[in-house]
Amino acid sequence: MGHGVSGTYRRGVDPLSWATLVTEWTLAPLPLVVTVWSVGLYTLGVRSLHKRGDRWPVGRTIAWGAGMTAFYLATSSGVAAYDTVLLSVHMVQHMVLSMVVPLSLALGAPVTLALRTLPATPRRWLLAVLHSRLAKVLSFPPLAFLLYVISPWALYFTSWYDASLTNAYVHEMMHVHLVLVGALFFWPIVGVDPLPGRVSHPFRVLLTVLTLPFHAFLGVTIMGQTALIGGDHYPSLHDGPMGSWLPDPRADQELAGGILWGAGDLVGIIFFVILFVQWVRASMKEAEREDRRLDRLESQQAQRTPAE
Repeated sequence: MGHGVSGTYRRGVDPLSWATLVTEWTLAPLPLVVTVWSVGLYTLGVRSLHKRGDRWPVGRTIAWGAGMTAFYLATSSGVAAYDTVLLSVHMVQHMVLSMVVPLSLALGAPVTLALRTLPATPRRWLLAVLHSRLAKVLSFPPLAFLLYVISPWALYFTSWYDASLTNAYVHEMMHVHLVLVGALFFWPIVGVDPLPGRVSHPFRVLLTVLTLPFHAFLGVTIMGQTALIGGDHYPSLHDGPMGSWLPDPRADQELAGGILWGAGDLVGIIFFVILFVQWVRASMKEAEREDRRLDRLESQQAQRTPAE
């Protein structure tokens, strides 16, 4: 997604700045197609509900739009131009794709929207997928949690990341992987869609708290290790047209680890706040339902009691 991996090295890019994050923008085909179709179909669904007089929460639409905007910016803006030039920029992209995008899209509740607007046959297909054994396995919270915390270690401490720096296909699949694994973790926990992996709010909060130390530990490990992630890739860039402005690879790796640590904690706290608000709202709705049930029982009892 985005710039060709090797093309960036041959021509080089200007020193990183807020201006170059805009000027290095490209119309990458795959992110553009995915974004346009996702936003377009979601908009059609919302309009379909409004035409028949049903309401759709504005907050869900905003969340979906924010998630797709973050996805497109991370894969097509200047961030994508520098993601193989500076490990620190890649780490920003990593956090956006693995945390911000899945969290926002989950809050957009696209499955619920689809179930309310699709014709009968596609709706049955979607329900069959949701009730399939594969969906139940992939949305099993402990498994999703394990994949979510192990994936970054597998990415940065195996040959996978090295391959993504030289192979455009592997590079694109890495982006897809980050979004999918993040979605598997966030969707059953914070989303409002009827997925098979939904668990109680206390357990959701527990899983959220457990993710924070893993991001911090990985960030500190990256900051402290002597071996450079990517091997000779980043030092070799100093021999080309970008050598005059590129920072020391060791210092950039320390910055990348700090970004992973700090951004992980920040998004984790936001995630925790969202879960807490959802928990409070669910408790209030449950209390209202209980009050209505007690009122009905009291009314029925009064009707059965003979007047004195």
